[in-house]
Amino acid sequence: MSDETPSHTAAPGDGLVRAGAVVFIVGAVATLATMAPLFLGTEPFPPVAWAVCMLMGVGFAIAAAGVLRSVAAQRRQARSEARAADAR
Repeated sequence: MSDETPSHTAAPGDGLVRAGAVVFIVGAVATLATMAPLFLGTEPFPPVAWAVCMLMGVGFAIAAAGVLRSVAAQRRQARSEARAADAR
């Protein structure tokens, strides 16, 4: 393991985590908007609005894929550093 401070470059999977967060937030806002008429006693939204709520799960899956990709890249880097250390 390196004693150096990590740089602030984008690691593999960072983009997926950010995109997943945005998609999740869009789904969360859609869920709040879709549930509001149920509590306010107004006419419910059409089924398309309910389908947009599924973006919460999609965003979570995208972010999880980004985290797994980042973990895999860190494991590959650690393995290569361990092999380089063993070769010395």
